[in-house]
Amino acid sequence: MTARDAILTVAVMALWGFNFVAAKPGLAQIPPILLMAMRFTLVAALLQPFVRLPRGKLGGILALSSTLGCLHFSLCFTALRDIDVATAAIISQTQVPFAALLGAVFLGDRLRWRSLLGLAIAFAGVVLIAGEPRLSADVTPLLLMIAASFMWAVSSLQIKKLGPVNGFALSAYMSAFAVPQLVVASALLESGQLAALAHADWRAYASLAYMAIAVTIAGYAAWYYLLRSYPVNLAMPYTLLLPVFGVVSGVLVLGDPFGGRVLVGSLLTLAGVAILVVRRPYLVEPGVTPKPP
Repeated sequence: MTARDAILTVAVMALWGFNFVAAKPGLAQIPPILLMAMRFTLVAALLQPFVRLPRGKLGGILALSSTLGCLHFSLCFTALRDIDVATAAIISQTQVPFAALLGAVFLGDRLRWRSLLGLAIAFAGVVLIAGEPRLSADVTPLLLMIAASFMWAVSSLQIKKLGPVNGFALSAYMSAFAVPQLVVASALLESGQLAALAHADWRAYASLAYMAIAVTIAGYAAWYYLLRSYPVNLAMPYTLLLPVFGVVSGVLVLGDPFGGRVLVGSLLTLAGVAILVVRRPYLVEPGVTPKPP
């Protein structure tokens, strides 16, 4: 990889990692599921004029809009609203061990001893983080983030079954199909939407713009270029920087607590994920991983 493209790869990870922090102003003012509906509305509106619905992929994209667009993002951002960024950035990485397990069960992927070791280390780190006193008092956000990571792993299997598909077309139509589901979910599970929209300030809408334009469109444009230019196993190790940027930005910008127990748990989780990503990069689909929050 050239020096320029290495810098571009790190910049993409920083862009995505900072999204944990950038989402906070929006989540503080707008209910999370409604915020996701707005995000995907903007993504679809900006991308659809330039791409066509992939032929023969309608059913798969509809299914993906439910698991990834609706369930994953609803769970992830509901959790992120109530948990510190540093912890969320680490817990979200359980998506990789979950993808490995589901690949073994449903795709017949063989888990060798190194992969099993990576799984054990990663989940041990999560257990250690969950035992932190300030987090164990209310584990609901942690469980929601873990559930979000599991839904990401399910969606990664769906992406595999879809086969080759233009990434921007997938993002555009997955987003469009997810919007009505998110609107209904928000109506059923959230309250005060109109008041929240009326009182939201520029920071909430800047947060929305960052998630839709910087993270989803610009970030993936660079990532698709990198994946077209280099082997997946060369690009994937860089994804380990994503949670690092998330943790650092959470601590520096928001002053998130990051004590010894969480530090050790984070290092264990990242070590386990590193074993899985470096040894078996194909566990993660290029189009959806690393999955920006």
